Amino acid sequence: MNYALKASALALTLSLATAASPAWADFWSDAGAKFKGVTLHGVTESTPPSNYIKDVLAPEFEKKTGIKVEIETTSWDQMYDKAIKDMEAKTGIYDMVYIEQDIIYSYLSRNFLVNITQTLKDQADLKAPTYDDANFTSFADYFKDKKGDLFGVPMEAFLKTYLYRKDLFDDPKIKEAFKKETGKDLKPATTHEDYTQIAEFFTKYGKDNGIELWGTTAQAHTGHAASWYEYFESIAPTFGVYNWGIDASNNYAATVEHGGAMNSDKAKAALKYWLHLRDIAPPESTQSTWTETATTFAAGRVAQGLIYGENAAWIASDPAQSKVVDKVGFALPPLEPGVLEDAKSGKGYIGYYDGGAFGLPITSKNKEAALLFLQFMGQNDVQPDWAIAAPRITNKATFDDPKVKAMDVKLGGFYTMLKDEGKLFAGAPPYPFHAQLREATLPIFFDILTGKIAPDEGLDQMAAKTEEELTSLGYRK
Repeated sequence: MNYALKASALALTLSLATAASPAWADFWSDAGAKFKGVTLHGVTESTPPSNYIKDVLAPEFEKKTGIKVEIETTSWDQMYDKAIKDMEAKTGIYDMVYIEQDIIYSYLSRNFLVNITQTLKDQADLKAPTYDDANFTSFADYFKDKKGDLFGVPMEAFLKTYLYRKDLFDDPKIKEAFKKETGKDLKPATTHEDYTQIAEFFTKYGKDNGIELWGTTAQAHTGHAASWYEYFESIAPTFGVYNWGIDASNNYAATVEHGGAMNSDKAKAALKYWLHLRDIAPPESTQSTWTETATTFAAGRVAQGLIYGENAAWIASDPAQSKVVDKVGFALPPLEPGVLEDAKSGKGYIGYYDGGAFGLPITSKNKEAALLFLQFMGQNDVQPDWAIAAPRITNKATFDDPKVKAMDVKLGGFYTMLKDEGKLFAGAPPYPFHAQLREATLPIFFDILTGKIAPDEGLDQMAAKTEEELTSLGYRK
């Protein structure tokens, strides 16, 4: 356990000890009594929020209940493979599984998960007095069914934001050079044209000065779905292409011919914009997922980039992991005209609101004990130290905690952006066919990235393949 997590564990223990009433403390010991000796098993992606659960919350829960919790942290693809195979085979290996926002609709359609809301109503003796669904932010809505019942306890929620190097953007010599070259003042980009100019300038600046500095990140892995997600969830929306360019209200049309937008002029402009950025990004970009773009930024190798919020705060604040501490600014992503207005009106969105929850598989052999742990995770009292150690906020009260407010100031308003601007972002569209469609179109997308197919032709093929797949799955008639 690293120093930050040790400190968080101590702070959590002290805060729970002082804040807990006897009734509160008795609940956990009494509820856990009949499960002593039980070991819960969970699987999740190895991320800062998940590691906090493993290193801090799980041991604290065991102290209070006698229930041991073993959290397996692994890669994103292995996590899904293990969880889905377990639930499909009904082997009951896992009592808790990480559910990313974009896959919940598939899990619900396959009846993989226990209805948490209904179960707590039916088994009131399991309901913790310090747990309430109403404490969560609106992000929890992504994990509810049409009736409003919750199927996952949120454990991380963050925006994919525009990060830039304040030290570079504020450097007088660099500002002067940028002004001379472009005729513009150097400031965070609000348009794609400005972002491109800044990226081109810093890539050239790094080369001219013999330093390892490039103008932008690019999550452009040629063999991992992270690149597909960057395009569809972070780039295309900023050009006005929403919901992957599929019109669910129009027979799930994807091609322009049938009323979709996946191969529209906007989509093609978005893809070519992004591919150009990849070409002037650091060489590791063609093998970069969401993890590597963060480490690239933290290493001081880029001037700006789109970075998932789970990484943004440690990049800005943790000297053990980052070379750019106190040198990072946050801003909304660059947009085409009209996109911000679409987001404000609810017609569109400007980027990805990411995150996940812990769900309880219907195949778990320890459902009641697991439900206790999920509630323990969802309490208001455990959130502030978690938010500081692993930047994510899932409970409304966390925004007002003094420690979180102080951290927000240090980060230049990172949490304030999540609170105030989060409504402009959106999670993945509610497609039960999410994974199937991704896998059907990925080979074509990788061919675009490796130059086997031209961008325009590739998007035409992806749109056609999408309609073919949705017809096969029974969505498109």
